[in-house]
Amino acid sequence: MSSAKDSFEAYKLAGVDIDAGERAVQLMKASIAKSRRKEVVGDLGGFAGLFDASALKGMTRPLLATSTDGVGTKTEIARWLGKYDTIGEDLVAMVVDDLVVCGAEPLFMTDYIAVGKVFPERVAEIVSGIARGCEKAGTALVGGETAEHPGLLEEDEFDIAGAATGVVDEPNLLGAELIKEGDVLIAMPSSGFHSNGYSLVRHIIKNAKLDLSFIVTEYNKSAGEVFLTPTEIYALDCLALIRGMKDKLHGFSHITGGGIAENTLRVIPENLTAIFDRSTWALPVEMKFLADMGKIERGDMERAWNCGIGMVAIVDSGSASLAIKSLAARGMKAWEAGVVQKRKAGEPGSILLGEYGKR
Repeated sequence: MSSAKDSFEAYKLAGVDIDAGERAVQLMKASIAKSRRKEVVGDLGGFAGLFDASALKGMTRPLLATSTDGVGTKTEIARWLGKYDTIGEDLVAMVVDDLVVCGAEPLFMTDYIAVGKVFPERVAEIVSGIARGCEKAGTALVGGETAEHPGLLEEDEFDIAGAATGVVDEPNLLGAELIKEGDVLIAMPSSGFHSNGYSLVRHIIKNAKLDLSFIVTEYNKSAGEVFLTPTEIYALDCLALIRGMKDKLHGFSHITGGGIAENTLRVIPENLTAIFDRSTWALPVEMKFLADMGKIERGDMERAWNCGIGMVAIVDSGSASLAIKSLAARGMKAWEAGVVQKRKAGEPGSILLGEYGKR
């Protein structure tokens, strides 16, 4: 009769290394501990993550909000550069910043990492980024899964996804029904491409045979580092606005795939239009550079990339200055980027007008 050791060796020969997976778990424990919230019950390693929901009793009608996302093909940039410790921040941003759009506070998150082969140190680096992102968002990383897929993925290939749960009290729920004519669009700057439009980014890089080691003088970083810049996490900034501005804050738009106009349209009532004035901000250097190199039309660029805005707060017309000052106090440099107006016949619900400003 074969031993357990023989079984493990057989599984390893088939492409799955259980011991490597266990080493990865040990390496990531310290990072995960840093993201812990007081409501988390138990330690890493159980069959499920536990979270004490007793604090929700103080709410009128607590609504749980959930979001799932990934980082798309930005993983390929990480793989090209052999740098894996920031891609996890992108994952957190994509998930938790969708939750705050409805007014929810992100509470906890789980991750899923699929790999062709488990390299323990690499997996631990990815998870360290996820844990760091959770810290930035005030969210607990309560569990996850690393799955080895030999034959489905090449040894060096990987993908990551995550899901988060948050809570909002129903009276504080944000949505299109709160948006009204005259509201002001407060833009928060993106930190780069974030985690969207990377298929286009990689297409341009490959066709132009772009050397990712060349230095982008505006940032004093290599092109590769610029393309891998972690996604800005806005959760705590948005929650601060929610708590500080009360009913003067009417909504948010998280600018992800589809760009500024299409994402903002999702929170605009059918009788109104969100009008962005491009002259209020400059197109990021890296986006202009790639758009020029790839001969990408502005309309295509604005549907693929965030073009410099990562999150939009929609506030009462008399509260724009308060919102900007509140964000500035937190280190977030925001600005008035447009206004909500009554929609004209045949007009889309969200548009960008004018030319981009100068740097």
